[in-house]
Amino acid sequence: MAGWRIRGGGAPWAILLFACHLHAADAPSIVTNLAPIIVVPTPLPGMGIDAAALPYAVQSLRYDVQRDVAGANLVGVMNNRLTGVNINDVQGSPFQVDVTFHGFRASPTLGAAQGISVYLDGVRVNEPFGDIVSWDMIPEFALESITLLPGANPVFGPNTLGGALVLTTKSGLTSPGFDADVSYGSYARRRTDLSYGISNAQGWHLFVAGTYFDENGWRRDSPGIMRNGFLKFGRHTAADDWDIEVMHGSSRLVGNGLLPGTRYDDGAQVFEPGLYQRDRRAIYTAPDVTHTQATQLTTHYTHRFGADTQLTALLYTRHTRRDTVNGDINDDYDDFIDACGAGYGADGEPLDGDCDVSRAQADALATGVLNSTYTRQQGQGGGLSFSTHVGDHQLAFGTTFDRSSVSYAQYTQDAMLDEGSRDTIVDPSAPVEFFSGVNGTSRSWGVYATDTWALTDTTHVTGSLRWNDLRLLSVLSSADDGVQPGQRNTYRKLNPSLGVTQALGSWVMFANASQSNRAPSVIELGCADPTEPCRLPTGLQADPPLRQVVSRAWQLGARWKNDGGLNASASLFRTDNRDDILFLRAPNTQQGYFANVGRTRYQGADLDVGGQQGAWSWHLGYNLLLATYQSYGQLLAGERTIDTRPGTRIAGLPRHSAKFTVDWNATSRLTLGADLLAFSGSVSNGNEDGRISDDDPDVRANWGTRGYALVNLRAVFALSDALQFYARVDNAFDRRYETYGAVADDALPDGHLIRPQVAPGEEMSTLFVAPGAPRLFTVGVRLHF
Repeated sequence: MAGWRIRGGGAPWAILLFACHLHAADAPSIVTNLAPIIVVPTPLPGMGIDAAALPYAVQSLRYDVQRDVAGANLVGVMNNRLTGVNINDVQGSPFQVDVTFHGFRASPTLGAAQGISVYLDGVRVNEPFGDIVSWDMIPEFALESITLLPGANPVFGPNTLGGALVLTTKSGLTSPGFDADVSYGSYARRRTDLSYGISNAQGWHLFVAGTYFDENGWRRDSPGIMRNGFLKFGRHTAADDWDIEVMHGSSRLVGNGLLPGTRYDDGAQVFEPGLYQRDRRAIYTAPDVTHTQATQLTTHYTHRFGADTQLTALLYTRHTRRDTVNGDINDDYDDFIDACGAGYGADGEPLDGDCDVSRAQADALATGVLNSTYTRQQGQGGGLSFSTHVGDHQLAFGTTFDRSSVSYAQYTQDAMLDEGSRDTIVDPSAPVEFFSGVNGTSRSWGVYATDTWALTDTTHVTGSLRWNDLRLLSVLSSADDGVQPGQRNTYRKLNPSLGVTQALGSWVMFANASQSNRAPSVIELGCADPTEPCRLPTGLQADPPLRQVVSRAWQLGARWKNDGGLNASASLFRTDNRDDILFLRAPNTQQGYFANVGRTRYQGADLDVGGQQGAWSWHLGYNLLLATYQSYGQLLAGERTIDTRPGTRIAGLPRHSAKFTVDWNATSRLTLGADLLAFSGSVSNGNEDGRISDDDPDVRANWGTRGYALVNLRAVFALSDALQFYARVDNAFDRRYETYGAVADDALPDGHLIRPQVAPGEEMSTLFVAPGAPRLFTVGVRLHF
């Protein structure tokens, strides 16, 4: 099959039923690319196929080009340029954000349910412990392309429920020469990116890249530093390719979490502004530091048997370490407040009979706690992929094998919380106590096959099949129960996919149905017993096994483009998760546990159009997302228990999002551009049922985060082909906005700890929010020679 061929003209009326998406351009601005977009529809490198022949809406872009115009980092480019992508800036750090696509998540937060697989040159970089994604450990300046494949695509293995993000890197063959990008911005944000590529006539090639990032952070006491490097060395010949990649990164990032905003005073029965309204740069408690290191060694080998057949092999080893230090209010102190809220009499004895702590003991009680975690992970694996053209079939067969070992431990240390600085101050003599931990191994094996069959010049059928086999061994331990017996869990699943594309003149219609699965993570398996609940994400206990999540998805849509520089694509999508894993409230406790519950559903539509006319280029993308629970149950959300029912909205996901980008080549040297990003409000965690407190079920309020719109401005001036200057203003109108909300009790109202003698009710139900970044200026210079 030489590629997709489109004949004739005409536009069927059925396109009016669909929504759409634009394939990003390969040019210094958002210029529509009329050349075919070639993607590899398998996790391992292999033969490409025209995306127009695939029965789903692929989004693919050149990262370096889009970074030039979109700015920021990898997450920022995806948020600005990819339809259906949204970010929750929970930590306030540009490298610690939750990325969602069609409602499914790729997040660095341990304990968060993940649903997107992320691949870097064929290696799945979701960490084995919790499937988290460390965005700071991806070598951004070495990236060549980003491809986002939607839906429950079985070919990309377990956890591909909402989609697969495929990242490919440059080489000395594709990116020769020296490149540098040096920038400085608001809040002392400094970044330097360097790369150099070289090759010779014998096919030898070398590429090296490095990034240094440092900032004070726009929130108080939130500095961050990140360094990473990348090296690729290899050789290309007529029949063979091989390369070796080495990647290493380290970071120290401060993510200060949510801020208390609007609160409800139960006594006065009024709503009041909180700390966020007074100062969006504030922090709640400190410190909140994450240290991460990752090293990865990868080798690829490809042999071409001819123009239409090749075999690719991959081997890798990956080592990561992640240490966190988090200061918080002592849980024992919270429990004490609940019991002793009535205060004390003149004799110093508690007025509440349930309180057994004297006034003298209360004054000496530690109000803070320092929680620290240590995670060590090692992973090795490989894969083999065979792809070929045989008649009207483009076939790919492959197998992958991954194994990993993990060691995780959490420790606590009593401390005092300084009410002025909100710092957790540790007494060096206070003991560091082990709280919980896990040691375990995993082994994952998969076999897949996919075939795109050209029935006619205008009709293609794509069928895929993958068998997954995952085995886990975990040994849990806790301060109360010691080391527990090892647990073995095995998860197997055969997942199919079938789709069709049909060309009708200048339109291409497509439809696809698919299935994928997600096995429970060790974090979830370690807290799945309602009789032994835990506080997310710690407190691991022995547990009953959880069932794997099974996702069934379908997509329906159309694509169109003409020779005048315009293109569009439209799609409807729906994914149903069966046996989804949620964090539920344990009976008679403020803690919870993971359990399988009925169903969740993510459905909606994408609409995207774009093009170029003269010196102007533009892109408009719209996403509609309806994310709901489809079963009855009790969900643990912060301090609240939510009774879910079919149709209850899932928190943190805007229903509407729109992205408009325009660029103007004002002169041959000057380009001006702007972005408009608009998002509707989203439901806050703990307010899904419209209530704000379990103690006052009749008090209702819409505590969802507000919708917002942001404008970004940019300018690029090319002094020569080798030298460019640029400037960028993010959130040009300094809009105050929130990307996520959660309902919880505020133990620091007005900046002061609740004292035992204070009457009950002072610990107010509060909407905590993730504040969005204020106006940020960036100036920089780029060199290429």
